[in-house]
Amino acid sequence: MAQNLVPPHHIAIVMDGNGRWAKRRFLPRLAGHKQGVDVLRRCVQACAQRGVGVLTVFAFSSENWNRPQEEVSGLMELLAKALSREVPQLLRDGVQLHFVGERAGLSDKVREGLAQGEAATAHNTRLVLNVCFNYGGRWDMAQAAAKLAARGEPITETSLNAAMALAHVPDPDLLIRTGGEMRLSNFLLWQAAYSELYFSDKLWPDFDDAALDEAIAAFHARERRFGKTSEQILSAPSALARA
Repeated sequence: MAQNLVPPHHIAIVMDGNGRWAKRRFLPRLAGHKQGVDVLRRCVQACAQRGVGVLTVFAFSSENWNRPQEEVSGLMELLAKALSREVPQLLRDGVQLHFVGERAGLSDKVREGLAQGEAATAHNTRLVLNVCFNYGGRWDMAQAAAKLAARGEPITETSLNAAMALAHVPDPDLLIRTGGEMRLSNFLLWQAAYSELYFSDKLWPDFDDAALDEAIAAFHARERRFGKTSEQILSAPSALARA
């Protein structure tokens, strides 16, 4: 990484473009998703090597159930295979795995695989990897509010934040979306309030270490004010401003 810049503590990624990558190569869409898993593996390793503390990725949204049934079934099977293949390596690499999203609609096989992957890596501390699967930002806010209401607790910004599905990690510093689209698509709507947004034209299967470093360099070129003025930041730089 150029100039040995300190990386963002928490990077979030919308991994977009697998289907288009496959289509351009006259391959089935599932081939693009398989390639995307390989790129995610390399991205996890790259983030760990650069000292990133948390990586959160959007793997399957609550809206993705509307895709063709063949693709959805293939994605579920790909997830099951990826769990059995990748978890041992994540364990060796010191990666703590979390699956974030609604599990009620998933098969028993998939739910069991998610739980086993989390349990196996629970004590790792090098990097926290959050895989958002069957996740939506609106769902996250709704489930947090419902949780508080069921407990009879007042709904405030603080209590709602503590009930979110990603309450175990700080909010993302940098949110990257690949594939050339410039929208959040219901990803981390609460947590991304002050995230720096970075949009890459690269399709996810083409997103390599150099592209990651470009995103990190762009992050460092930004001034993060968190509601303050530039003069305040310059006169009393905070840890957040230097992040």
